[in-house]
Amino acid sequence: MAIPRSRTGARTGTAGRTRSRYAQDRGLSARMATTMFLIGLLYVVFVGVLLVLLRGSWPIVLLITGALFIGQFWFSDRIAALGMGAREVSRAEAPELHGTVDRICALADMPKPRVAIADSDVPNAFATGRGERTALVCVTTGLLRRLEPEELEGVLAHEMSHVAHRDVAVMTIASFLGVLAGMMTRVALYSGLGRGRDSNMAAAVILVPVVSGAVYCLSFLLTRVLSRYRELAADRAAALLTGRPSALASALVKVDGEMARIPVRDLRKAEPYNAFWFAPAFSSKQSLSRLLATHPTLEQRLDQLSRISDRLGGA
Repeated sequence: MAIPRSRTGARTGTAGRTRSRYAQDRGLSARMATTMFLIGLLYVVFVGVLLVLLRGSWPIVLLITGALFIGQFWFSDRIAALGMGAREVSRAEAPELHGTVDRICALADMPKPRVAIADSDVPNAFATGRGERTALVCVTTGLLRRLEPEELEGVLAHEMSHVAHRDVAVMTIASFLGVLAGMMTRVALYSGLGRGRDSNMAAAVILVPVVSGAVYCLSFLLTRVLSRYRELAADRAAALLTGRPSALASALVKVDGEMARIPVRDLRKAEPYNAFWFAPAFSSKQSLSRLLATHPTLEQRLDQLSRISDRLGGA
């Protein structure tokens, strides 16, 4: 049976969901599904343990769990964009940037996201949003000043592939369990301070932080593994869509090299948002973030792009 097409020409399934022309990545899809299954299993076990340990406080557990999940899913992208200083711009304010986004949308046959600029000398870009309808793509003023048009196109194609593959939403949900674990540790400690003589509560004060810490570590490692793969997947998808892996490689080298020129103060402000950035910002070579990286190494990314370039005939 023929698959129906939307007005833009993109194929849609029975649910009417648009599928872009970004290359499908079965490896990414499999990893996202596996991560979500393991995170979900961990979540069920964690909440079950909390309900057993905090039997008298189960309404609080359920209330906090539900509120945090809703807040994380619906508002985390807006909070992140606000924290990184994103300001939505019109076509009149940034015609060249809008033109580049339009070209990528035409190539990918996908709806246009909102376009934003962050006033920062840190050369970078990011995408947020639960899906194509709520997506926002942002570049910094530092990136706009440093990249050539074809390099900027490669970076934006990378960021928009995150939107097309919906891995932003998956990472948002996957990171929720870590947030919940940290919050429940605080609740247990706070509750225990006021009821220290209760033996059951005293035991909970000891066990909840231990369980929460274990859950946080597991969820953290799962999301980091997925995060590194999704960056490689975005590089690959962008290179195949634009047909110019060398331009994306050039942008990566330029951005990585320019990071060394950025004041440490600015890098420290950007570092907490490394999971969102096109390239991670590190305030020191010994940064803990470099050990627990959200991104693959520059060498890994360049090696992949070099192989794609060879397949495409040196583009």
